[in-house]
Amino acid sequence: MQKNKSLSRDLALASNITFLSDFKELTKMRLAISVVFSSIAGYFLGADQFSLLNIFLLAAGGYAMVGASNAYNQIIERDLDKKMNRTKNRPIPAGRFTVNQSFAIASFLTVLGLILLFIINPKTALFGAISIFIYVSIYTPLKTKTPLSVFVGAFPGAIPFMLGWVAATGEFSIEAGTLFMIQFFWQFPHFWALGWWLYDDYKKGGFFMLPTGKRDTSTALQIVLYTIWTLIVTLIPVTGLTGKLELSYIGAALVLLLGLVMLYHAVQLYQKRTEKAAKKLMLASVSYITLIQIVYVADKFISEWV
Repeated sequence: MQKNKSLSRDLALASNITFLSDFKELTKMRLAISVVFSSIAGYFLGADQFSLLNIFLLAAGGYAMVGASNAYNQIIERDLDKKMNRTKNRPIPAGRFTVNQSFAIASFLTVLGLILLFIINPKTALFGAISIFIYVSIYTPLKTKTPLSVFVGAFPGAIPFMLGWVAATGEFSIEAGTLFMIQFFWQFPHFWALGWWLYDDYKKGGFFMLPTGKRDTSTALQIVLYTIWTLIVTLIPVTGLTGKLELSYIGAALVLLLGLVMLYHAVQLYQKRTEKAAKKLMLASVSYITLIQIVYVADKFISEWV
């Protein structure tokens, strides 16, 4: 009898661990955490006084909204995910989650996320709702139809950094718009590098990620040009034209240095046009957006203390 109870506990524990692992994959935990990081960075930039409650609500609500978007995405693309090596073992195509289970999780996260963001302020919830709608209803269907899906997907993808400012201030202003632009333009070299690196796998699923649909000179050139534009947009706050969103000369120098590293990898991709070069650019772009957000926040606090 005791052995049976012990076995039941072990099975229940294993089942819970498996569910948690699949939940993390369904919601793309690492991606969701990076989005939450952007939101928190935007909040720190916008806030004059910090509310631990609002930071928690923003983090939890942001994760819920991103997790819901990813879950809906995997429901819609479940048959295509079976065709690609990197996605065929996801919970739905692998049969560990049913469509109904996944839809229930996504719906719960959507409602939970909207409630948590609404408690902060209605505008934060509104932008969260817009983000999930565009991602699921427009971007996801377009991925198999046109390379313009990257342009459409850049809109919800650019909201998190800006969302933090709106959560802190309750207003969409030139500062929030600037944060939106930074993350908006950054996504083009990032996702095109990803699309280049995983081109063959995306092709199996019928996804159009590159601007020309091919790994060619035109695509490589556009990656370089959008990387340059991303760097320029990121430096705009040093001009003093973006309201309360400011960047010191030292902060701008650090941002420029980080941008030049990313640009170096973009040029390397243009010259070599290999999967390895594309992967390096993709990783460099992830480091870039994370580090410039840290620089922006650190620059604000250092400037206030000096």
